[in-house]
Amino acid sequence: MRFANLTRQPDDPLLRIIGQHAADPRPDKIDLGVGVFRDEAGRTPVMTAVKAAEARLLAEQPSKSYLGPEGDIGFVRALGSLILDGVVASDRVVGLQTPGGTGALRLAAELLARAGVARIWIGSPSWANHAPLFRQAGVEPMMIPCYDLTSQVFDLAGFLAGLGGAAAGEAVLLHGCCHNPIGIDPDAAGWAAIASYVAGHGLTPVVDLAYQGLGDGFYQDAAGARTILSAVPEALLAYSCDKNFGLYRERTGALFALSPDADTGAVVLSNLLSLARANWSMPPDHGAAVVRIILEDAGLAREWRDELETMRQRLEGLRAGLAAGGRIGGVDLGAVAHGKGMFATLPLSPTQVEWLRDRHGIYMAGSGRINIAGFNRSAIGRFHAALADLAANGVV
Repeated sequence: MRFANLTRQPDDPLLRIIGQHAADPRPDKIDLGVGVFRDEAGRTPVMTAVKAAEARLLAEQPSKSYLGPEGDIGFVRALGSLILDGVVASDRVVGLQTPGGTGALRLAAELLARAGVARIWIGSPSWANHAPLFRQAGVEPMMIPCYDLTSQVFDLAGFLAGLGGAAAGEAVLLHGCCHNPIGIDPDAAGWAAIASYVAGHGLTPVVDLAYQGLGDGFYQDAAGARTILSAVPEALLAYSCDKNFGLYRERTGALFALSPDADTGAVVLSNLLSLARANWSMPPDHGAAVVRIILEDAGLAREWRDELETMRQRLEGLRAGLAAGGRIGGVDLGAVAHGKGMFATLPLSPTQVEWLRDRHGIYMAGSGRINIAGFNRSAIGRFHAALADLAANGVV
């Protein structure tokens, strides 16, 4: 009866928000919680290039046999070439497919733990799953407060000062682009400063690149990761295709490891494969096969890139519309225009978040994080009005 020793764990806050929103009968409710892209009608459509690749896969796939713990090698190579070509020598990079970006991060965490890395330094706030993911793998997260929610500014000096507590050989987590949950990234000079510090102090960067193409543009969004990887002898890059290919439920990702030389890379890959084998044995194939088909076909790749750009422009337009509200009470929406991608975090208290939910049917994380893609044009105006009502009622 060992299960009697277990204690009930709290419900995931985001999943609770999803359930509350679904049960709310109000027709004008707004869901800003779950982090998926939505079109103006509130749908998360399957991309046309994905549909075409799936049709080809259905017609031509010869087998459903296992691929092995490394997954679809064609997918890994095609994806890696998009990010890493021209940055570092190919013989220094190894990679394998993972179940989503989360699987890539977990594999990275377990590799670090096996290599004797005790701590990873993370700018705060960060994605809610970052800290528990590394902690569960045996790498202690060290949080560095470095974002001003009121002004929507990344504090580069504060982040580098916080890294002063890191010892050589420890790791640092970096959001490759479209920071979740703030939406504020370092500029080019900031990336260069971080790369110089990390390289000069012997830290191992772990780059989480989950939203490429939804910020400034597909190639532009990899600039920070490229700056980091070109400066260091060792690094890990966790990649997610869930957002930029719309493959959320297919859990499609990859982990790339940069080593000083090919011999070390072979050792790293052997460890990654053994860890993957013990975790999920073989990764799911469908999403990776779809991405491979798209990237290997010039026409489909062009169609996918065009659709991704349309998604990016929608997010940019929604962010501008939200920012047009200016300062409403204690919230300066104008500062949201500085951000990129799907997320922003507003300086709202849990009490204010709850009040907006109960009074206006606006659902968001208790931290004030909002999914920009949850808006449509009319919802932005209602959100402005709700914030004005919040201020008028003096809710703090």
